[in-house]
Amino acid sequence: MAAIFKTVSWQVEQLVNGVNTGSIQLPDLQRPFVWPATKVRDLFDSMYRGYPVGELMFWDVAAPGETRAIPSDAKLSASHQIIDGQQRLTSLYAATQGHPVRDEAYRQRKITISFNPFSEKFEVRTPALAKSVQWVEDISTCFTSPLRASKAYIKRLEAAGRTLCEEEEERLQEVFMRLNELKNYQFDVVHIQKEADKRLVADVFVRINSEGVRLKAYDYILTWLSVFWPEGREAIEAFARNSRITPQRASEIAGRPVRWTALNPYIAVDNGHLVRAMVAIGQGRGRLQDAYAALQAKDHTTGFVDSERQVAELDKLKSALPIVTDPVSWTEYVHAIQTAGFRSSQNITSNMNIVYSYVIFVLGRTRYGVQLAELRTLIARWLFMSQLTARYTGSSESQIQKDLDRIEAVASGDAVGFAQVLNEIVDSQLTSDFWRYNMPQQLITSGPGLSPHYQCYLAALNILDAQMFMLDSRVRDWMDPSQPAIKGTEGHHLFPRAYQEKVLGTTDIKRINQAGNFAPTDWSTNITISDRPPAEYWPDLVAARVKNQSWLEKQMYWHALPKGWEHMDYEDFLGARRSLIAQVTRDAFDRLTGGNVQPVEPAGLTPEPIEEPTLSDLVERELLKPGDLLDPVDPEWVVDAVIGPDGTVIIDGTHEFDSLDEAAHHLLVTNMSGLTFWALESGNDLVPLSELVSSGRPTIVL
Repeated sequence: MAAIFKTVSWQVEQLVNGVNTGSIQLPDLQRPFVWPATKVRDLFDSMYRGYPVGELMFWDVAAPGETRAIPSDAKLSASHQIIDGQQRLTSLYAATQGHPVRDEAYRQRKITISFNPFSEKFEVRTPALAKSVQWVEDISTCFTSPLRASKAYIKRLEAAGRTLCEEEEERLQEVFMRLNELKNYQFDVVHIQKEADKRLVADVFVRINSEGVRLKAYDYILTWLSVFWPEGREAIEAFARNSRITPQRASEIAGRPVRWTALNPYIAVDNGHLVRAMVAIGQGRGRLQDAYAALQAKDHTTGFVDSERQVAELDKLKSALPIVTDPVSWTEYVHAIQTAGFRSSQNITSNMNIVYSYVIFVLGRTRYGVQLAELRTLIARWLFMSQLTARYTGSSESQIQKDLDRIEAVASGDAVGFAQVLNEIVDSQLTSDFWRYNMPQQLITSGPGLSPHYQCYLAALNILDAQMFMLDSRVRDWMDPSQPAIKGTEGHHLFPRAYQEKVLGTTDIKRINQAGNFAPTDWSTNITISDRPPAEYWPDLVAARVKNQSWLEKQMYWHALPKGWEHMDYEDFLGARRSLIAQVTRDAFDRLTGGNVQPVEPAGLTPEPIEEPTLSDLVERELLKPGDLLDPVDPEWVVDAVIGPDGTVIIDGTHEFDSLDEAAHHLLVTNMSGLTFWALESGNDLVPLSELVSSGRPTIVL
């Protein structure tokens, strides 16, 4: 058997030049993220010391349309595609050239590594290192001319008052030459020959990446699609990327007019979400491992591949992709989410609820022909139920498989039968006992932002067209992401924190921040409340704002206020209010059930997410400093998180992240940004990082 590979040595300079010219390109089967900056630092440190840093693997085939260059301006003339080592090669290119790359959120990101010529130590750039004359801020400045770089460094030292002897200058020049010699560091590159079969290439890639950090099931499927159907993989990536950006921005990236994107206020779609939907729609499967096994089409007994079955399974996914990415289906589904009262990603606490409810929506529209007006309400109820019961939290694949099996029993085109199955499932979950006992119990939690049940209550207020606490403005407008944020409008304690701490002696922040202690209102109302007990501030609010008895009764109903609540013991108040919150939520859900819902108001153009300051921005501005302790804003979460010396977030001492979002995603939080999720420990207080940005760093009392 002829060898399918050969090993060739490449110097770093050759590799970087290959990326620059486009002769080395990134195939679509690669995962679209780069290493944390700390791993890039370690890579350069190992190379500098002459340590081995692993092999690269290229596929020597020029397949038109199946590659993309790492730098956006590279020529499309690839003769080598990266199969393994993409993160190392991308990191080498970015750090030595000072060229930004796109991260997993499709944002431009620069990897900057600093170097100390005296200690010959590499570090991730920090503001402190950038200010220090001892450090070269960015090593990319040293690879064009080491002589100029060393002279500039010595000149900066002398300007700072440091006098160097001739021996020290010679030593520094030698160090800069050694740093420049990294261009000659040699990598062993395994070249898979162009004669290799695509199926073999896919198998090699999967086997390599199954070692070390294991791939997720959808990565296997994406790899398969990348090799056998690259156009489909590109369409998946485009849809996912464009769910985060406006058509205008998408047009700029694509270099052609893009008239529609999947931008929405609920979910930043990723490749895995689309794979799950395609597998469910095309193959009727919930378990991705089963879907991948079907694509491989290997006989379990003989190990032989059934080529016809393989083609048939791939064709199922090919037919599902245009259905899943159909603009009309996606847009109408977003309207269904709005009908359910949800207004932003923070209201929906699990992305799987969105993904799998979309699967049900698409089946109803395409296979069963349910009219859109009916389907919106039907799916709004389904999504509402899914969040209240955590239907797709945990064993989501097993649950969607059960749901697909139930729906599969309905004959194609039977819209009535489809609706009946969904309604039966919903009714079996949201029973009278659920509303009376289960939901009030689930509301015994702090941090309303992360409580799926409290978020459903807010959605219920939207369905009921409720007004905010003791205000005329509507809750739905307060939560509408397409509207400018109303300054000073947020949720506040009904039993003020200061009152509980100073008068009631309650110091447990979990008790103070119970979901049942919050109501949506504005800063002005909060000032009126101040730190006074309800028995004192409530009569003042009633006297100043109540228009008539009917207005007050609606306020009491919407905001689940028990009669005489202002005189109740705090724990009794919480217990009574939880039951009333459940009742209000049930009333809104019943309105959905009866179809008695106000028409969905146009949300207008969903604005592109505001560019929040990154973790590195906060460190640069010294709003966060190495050694700072971070906690989730929800005090019930016990997480050991600290800002590391490189300006990263380190969780439990082992997991390191370059961004606040990635650190939150590690904890499976996807319904809010990292800036909203994390808070700084300041003495006995928690200061949300979002407040840190607007108000500045507090003086931390130890």
